[in-house]
Amino acid sequence: MAAPQPSSKNIANIKAKLLRPATTSHFQVWFNPPEPVRNFAIQKAGAGIGAAYDSETLSLLCSEASIPGSTLATHEINNNFTGVTERHAYRRLYDDRASFTFYVDHDYESLTFFEIWMQYIANEQISSSPGLVAPNYFYRTNFPDGTGDGIRAGQGYRSPAIYLNKFEKDYSGRYLQYRFLNAYPIAINSIPVSYENSQLLKCTVSFTFTRYLMEYEKYESLASENPDPNSTPPEARDTLGGGSELERIRGAAALASIGRSANANRILNGARSSQARDIVDQSFNRVLYGNPNGPNE
Repeated sequence: MAAPQPSSKNIANIKAKLLRPATTSHFQVWFNPPEPVRNFAIQKAGAGIGAAYDSETLSLLCSEASIPGSTLATHEINNNFTGVTERHAYRRLYDDRASFTFYVDHDYESLTFFEIWMQYIANEQISSSPGLVAPNYFYRTNFPDGTGDGIRAGQGYRSPAIYLNKFEKDYSGRYLQYRFLNAYPIAINSIPVSYENSQLLKCTVSFTFTRYLMEYEKYESLASENPDPNSTPPEARDTLGGGSELERIRGAAALASIGRSANANRILNGARSSQARDIVDQSFNRVLYGNPNGPNE
């Protein structure tokens, strides 16, 4: 097949092809811990020493994620043709981990949940003998998918799949859905704290998985459930950094994590219009109190 010849492009064609790039700030993650991990977290929360799994909160607090990659393993073939080195693919190799960064909420529930998941993997039981602080304390890790002996069946720690959706702010056309198979947290990165100027506390959790699937989806109902961001007044879009509801809720979640501090008040007072301030304030109340009108409604 011959290569195409050079040709001129009009402005409309260039705009249609180049001026609708994908952005990094529109994504959503969904973690799907197995039922034993959820039950273990509920037991911890009931004892006042942990937090139960809250899928919506974890999704909103996730500020960074990594789209996975893969490579092809190749075999080198020399001199089948004179002076030519060829490489033939024989296996696809997947990244061995994916990292997710979270805002840590006021009650540290996002951080605590992943600690609980790793505690379940290691089968750490506070009521076991000897106790966790005993010098001769020991543990036996759970099986990845449980066992077939009827005693520990169904007690695995691997999630069947966790999801990363990458979409755009107009909620139209297509979006990408990444599915990480047999995933579980393998590392919680250290979190530095300091007496210097306060910043939002974040934690990064690395998940390992066997492989991933990428699906090219069309979400037909999403456009009707979320209003067109262009219908938001320009001053509100400027203040919020975008018009989508997800962006507004994430902004409110960030504010909720630092509370009604002087910084939060400066952000609210710096809005360019009362309508923009109302949008931020209602989103803040919705995340913090479950009611856009505040705690007293």
